[in-house]
Parts: sequence; C-alpha cells; structure tokens
Amino acid sequence: MADLPKWAKSMWKDLGSPDIEDLQSVHTGDLLDRRHGLRKDDLIEIQIDARALRDNDDTWIKGRLLSSGKTSIEILTIDGQHVYLARDVIVRLVLVAHTRPAYIDDKELLEFERDDHKRRSNLHEKVEKNSKGNDDSHLWG
Repeated sequence: MADLPKWAKSMWKDLGSPDIEDLQSVHTGDLLDRRHGLRKDDLIEIQIDARALRDNDDTWIKGRLLSSGKTSIEILTIDGQHVYLARDVIVRLVLVAHTRPAYIDDKELLEFERDDHKRRSNLHEKVEKNSKGNDDSHLWG
C-alpha cells in the first residue's frame, strides 16, 4: 500500500489504487522532461485563512482535487462534501500525492477533453439550429 496519511488511503483506493511512485513530480532536468504542478485527482491538504472561518471551524481541508480555476479550487473532502474554495482564502496547499500522470502524459484525460470538445460543438450546433430555425447562419452573403 502506498505510504499515505490515514485520511488519504480510502480516497486512493476509490481511484483504483494507482501506483503513485510512477507519478511523482519531476522538478529538475531537461525542461521537456519536467512534470510538476497540481493535477486532477491529486490528494491535497489545504490550510484556510482562519479569518474566513467561524471560530471553531478547522483550518485544514483534506481531500481530492476535482478542478482548479483562476479564482477557486474544487475539492471532494474526506467527508464526501463537494467544496469550492476561493483562492483568496487559501494560506497553504500541500500536495500529498499525485494519482494521475502529468497533463501532457495523461492519455485518458486528453481523450476525454477531445470527446468533450466534440460534444460541446455538437450541442452548440444543435442550439443554433433550434434557436434560429435554420442552420445556414454561418454562411456569408
């Protein structure tokens, strides 16, 4: 079993117990060979600025990173809560373990994004057709 904190072991098992030794960050060497930074499904611990919380709230949130945007981070906590945190209240973020390859090496994620892009394009076309009554709005003249 991976050398993980007790709280992270059940989340790691839920992800299929990936071999996290093969997914380590690479910080040195040739630029093209480096792999670091947050990844989807990383196991993380986040310390929140106590001023943003009620008096008795825990300042640490532990869980799995679902997504990371410009202004917020989406996390699935160890309690099963789906939480969005504003980046403004994050004091510290600790990477416990990567559970997926780096973005450029993650074939499953790249395939998902390609299929999702196709799905969204088809949906936009369908909306165009239904809202205008025809599909020639993209033609000139």
